[in-house]
Amino acid sequence: MDLLSSAYFVLFLIVAIGFIVGNIKIKGISLDVSAVIFVALVFGHFGVSIPKDIQNIGLTLFIFTIGIQAGPGFFESFKKNGRELIVLAFILVGSASLVTIILALIFKIDTDIAIGLLTGSLTSTPGLAAAIESTQSAMASIGYGIAYPFGVIGVILFVRMYPKLFKVDIEKEAQKLEDEAQQNFPELFNKNFVVENENIVGRSIAELKIRSMTQANISRIMHNGESIVPTPNTILETGDIVKLIGTEQALERAKMIIGEETGEKIPLSRDYVVESVLVTNKQVVNKTIGQLNVLANYNARITRIRRAGIDMVASSKSEIRFGDKLVVACGTANINNVRHLFGNDSKKLSDTDFFPIATGIVLGVLVGKLKISFTDEFTFSLGLTGGVLMVALVLSRIGKTGPILWTMSGSANQLLRQLGLLMFLAVVGTSAGAHLVKTFQESGLALFAIGIAITLLPMILTTLIGHFVLKMNILNLLGALTGSMTSTPGLAAVDGMSDSSAQSIAYATVYPIAMVFLIVCVQILSML
Repeated sequence: MDLLSSAYFVLFLIVAIGFIVGNIKIKGISLDVSAVIFVALVFGHFGVSIPKDIQNIGLTLFIFTIGIQAGPGFFESFKKNGRELIVLAFILVGSASLVTIILALIFKIDTDIAIGLLTGSLTSTPGLAAAIESTQSAMASIGYGIAYPFGVIGVILFVRMYPKLFKVDIEKEAQKLEDEAQQNFPELFNKNFVVENENIVGRSIAELKIRSMTQANISRIMHNGESIVPTPNTILETGDIVKLIGTEQALERAKMIIGEETGEKIPLSRDYVVESVLVTNKQVVNKTIGQLNVLANYNARITRIRRAGIDMVASSKSEIRFGDKLVVACGTANINNVRHLFGNDSKKLSDTDFFPIATGIVLGVLVGKLKISFTDEFTFSLGLTGGVLMVALVLSRIGKTGPILWTMSGSANQLLRQLGLLMFLAVVGTSAGAHLVKTFQESGLALFAIGIAITLLPMILTTLIGHFVLKMNILNLLGALTGSMTSTPGLAAVDGMSDSSAQSIAYATVYPIAMVFLIVCVQILSML
């Protein structure tokens, strides 16, 4: 059939059938988007192929969008649970290498083939490149080809079945992570206080240093029945009503300084407005509120920042990010100027600038090509996946370079991520499917079974340690597991189970470490 020789037709046919199969549930378990790779395996077995370039395009889009999304949380994760994630990566790669050595000795397998089995079981293309370079043998490629199909399929099945086997509720685990994040940014409240403390009467807000002493923000003040925007020079008088925004603890401290809480409201005057302003102006991104000096320039006060669904108390040191929602208290005469300063254009959030995406991927590919030689025998490079991922993580952390924003809207990121993933899975599946039966016929079940052992045993060991010893959240654990296995399809399977970004952050955290450690292990094994 001529249509089956058309790459674009086959690609979307596999995707369409994959989504149909992925929606089928058996005892509550479904494959979701990862079903695409199983459909592709069938097509590949019957001789259908898709050009490798489509796989690389899909892989770069998928990995780049992961890096952009995970970047800010990636660097924070080292402060929180980075050590645990890194330990898991070392356990998995180390145990996989140990299993390979033991099985190679027991079954008298050629060392070069064994090394290929290791890299194929962990689906690591950079590992295979290191294996071929260190062994100078095509046997490593044969071992890789034998182990790779189950290396892909096994991880997907394992992460899909794990929550059911251990009876873990993914949504509850995701909620726990969200609650933990909220603890770092406690819920904000607003209360009104009457100025009663004689020690503060007649003194300015700047003198009293209320923000630094209480960690609460003064939103507005009612003086002699009139609502005013507070400035550093505003003098507090007995009977004034002060509205503050902050955590419960911050407001308790404010009560001790100012006076008793009151239920009396501060009405908005016709010359005063409080509204949310959206940050869409590239010029203010990465600048602090203090640098923008909105209070002096516009007599406006930013009282809180809403970012990624979390409310934060604003201070002069708070950095502005693209897409932030700022609660601004301001006079009506200046509110248009404040809107103009921050952009306040919701349409810009849905626009996608492809220049940063293309530039970031180009930089990632170039970084992946760099080779570092430690000795004449040991050369290391990040490869396509590692280079693109590391560049995306760094760019996302930087946020902005001149007029270029290294960020993407959530909807744009999700679309490109899904598109890239589907392209990648379709090509990987057809490629693996083409050799699956032939591998069985030529190599028999022995090497294939050894590849299965190298894939499964380290995963089981690592998961048990993460679950029972480290007591990790399942999303962090599965993200670290797929990152340690360098399994992009595995991450896709986890992604389909939750809207949380925790698994992507964990994956991005351990992937570079696992990749480097695997290359080191390959170099060591080749010397045995």
